[in-house]
Amino acid sequence: MSVYQHDKAMPNRAVPPYHWYALSILVLVYFLNFVDRQILSILANDIKADLGLDDADLGFLYGTAFAIFYALFGIPLGRLADNWHRVRLLSIGLLLWSGMTALSGMARNGATLAVARIGVGVGEATANPCAYSLIGDWFPKRLRGTAIGIYSSGLFVGSGLSLLIGGTVVEKWNSAFPGGAPLGLAGWQAAFLAVGLPGVILAAVVMSLREPVRPQPAERIKASPWLVLLQDCIDVIPPLTLIGAAKRGRRALLGNCASLAGVVLLAWLVSFLTGNQEQFWLLGLGVYAVMSWAMALKHRDAETFRFTWGSPAFMGIVVAYGAICFVGYSVTYWAAPFAERSFAVDKATLGWMLGAPAAVGGFLGVIGGGRLADILARRIPIGRAMVLLIGLLVPVPLILIGYGHVSATTFYIISFLLQLATSTALSASAAASQSLVKPHMRGTATAIFLIGTTLIGLSLGPFTAGYVSTATGALGLGVKATLVAVPFGLLALFIACQSIPKTARQLGE
Repeated sequence: MSVYQHDKAMPNRAVPPYHWYALSILVLVYFLNFVDRQILSILANDIKADLGLDDADLGFLYGTAFAIFYALFGIPLGRLADNWHRVRLLSIGLLLWSGMTALSGMARNGATLAVARIGVGVGEATANPCAYSLIGDWFPKRLRGTAIGIYSSGLFVGSGLSLLIGGTVVEKWNSAFPGGAPLGLAGWQAAFLAVGLPGVILAAVVMSLREPVRPQPAERIKASPWLVLLQDCIDVIPPLTLIGAAKRGRRALLGNCASLAGVVLLAWLVSFLTGNQEQFWLLGLGVYAVMSWAMALKHRDAETFRFTWGSPAFMGIVVAYGAICFVGYSVTYWAAPFAERSFAVDKATLGWMLGAPAAVGGFLGVIGGGRLADILARRIPIGRAMVLLIGLLVPVPLILIGYGHVSATTFYIISFLLQLATSTALSASAAASQSLVKPHMRGTATAIFLIGTTLIGLSLGPFTAGYVSTATGALGLGVKATLVAVPFGLLALFIACQSIPKTARQLGE
């Protein structure tokens, strides 16, 4: 893998064609990332029937089992992306999550499927820290929102086409083997195998990309990336977190123990009230691990902590987009099961009527959101942040109408509009968060940004909808219940907008 020097004059020059080529490869990576993640949606009802699960279990498998380990390992892997070869790290991660997706096709019960989903989460945790950091070096600030928008289009195209791919594979498989398939594989298992294997080929293409030499502050001493990774694992993986805290002194250990006690108490209380032990104990594990790492980062790298965890501007964006994901992930996951139950349509039809429009809507939204964010950012400091209002407010009436008693055609149209609205916020929030930190903090900032999307959005949103559905027997009501996150997102966005100008001045902008 060759290395080339970062072009310091890039802000005033055209972006080299190679950078656009490299971006196209990253789009393919993100496409497979979300095909592998989202295909569970179109397979949900079959998995539920074959493995004897309920909607709360499905929400746990899609959300929490994946999200907690995605967030946990995203922290040290995000830091590794700041200190090691991002191209190599991304290739390794792609191999891991593709392999674990294929292994999902061998699952015989909910537990083995959960283990495979955890593996997918660990592998996919490499994608965004590496990609966002590479984009930050390949593209000048004036085009960063656009570039991230193009990259993020892979998310929505992959998410949408996963329904089409999964539905088609299941229908073709079941038609080809009506009396029993080889190895006893069901259609949903064949779908996992079909989408997991192409990632192995793409990993070789990713490995061929050139790694840019990122600009580093003259005063920054670069430690061994593996020592940094080891230290981050000690800081984030329980019970090693207690050892790491003890090394920082008695006060740090007491603070860590107090955090652990508080999380254990809260997890026990919520588990007792809801009866969902796995969901909230696993979520508590993730929250405690993140708190431990944040306290360690404050001790070890005070400047990075100040511009991330300690920044109202940065954290406001993180929480606001997390609220959008709370709603968005729920809609994205539960749309296909809701339509299949409500309108009695087959999976192949759903793939076309939900998946293809979702891919188009997501693509248009994320590209348009990135361009709008860049245009507004040139006019007002909070321009990128303002784009998040679309993702927070527009879905409210659409969900209230669409998840009631409507025709199939109306539901398909509303699903398209929901994908269009929620996708506008991704490129804007990602670019905003990257612009609020220094270049050498981008991988870490991305990891923290993804904590918001996972711990707030992915681990809680789909589960909440599934839990309410299981309790009431009404999946539509479960999806509507996720709108409770919107007021919190608006408050966080307001705080961010109040603080962004100050942070920009601190960065010398």
